[in-house]
Amino acid sequence: MSEIKHESIDNIPKSHKKEHENYEYYRRKFVPFGVAKNSLVSIYEIPPKKAAYPYHFHHNNEETYYIISGEGILRTPSGERKVCAGDLLFFPTGEDGAHKLTNSSDTENLVYIDFDVVHDIDITIYPDSDKIGVWGMGINKLYSNADNVDYYEGE
Repeated sequence: MSEIKHESIDNIPKSHKKEHENYEYYRRKFVPFGVAKNSLVSIYEIPPKKAAYPYHFHHNNEETYYIISGEGILRTPSGERKVCAGDLLFFPTGEDGAHKLTNSSDTENLVYIDFDVVHDIDITIYPDSDKIGVWGMGINKLYSNADNVDYYEGE
């Protein structure tokens, strides 16, 4: 990024993703891939009783959320807790940073800013579904842990 970016949230285009009944979100990409070297910044709106992503943790990328409005249930290795507008949440790398944020409202969206520190390659673990995600450098794939193969298989 060669200059300072300044934008009203309302002027950032909003995309919608709903590929599973429990997961849905609207996202505005303020700092998308390719704009900055080591960070992404997005504004998420999570509809009532939905989550954006399954319970997961990253090996390289750290995340920080700032809750703008609404309330939710944050699941971590320590259990579940309520979060609400004004809360800042930091998720370190590794198992201790595992998280899932679900909108607990019946009627209002949960809106938060997601600040991500990104690296060329990140490995994301999904403990509930026993999957591994490999993200970055043109590799955006999910694998089941059951797919484990021998190092020399196919060589």
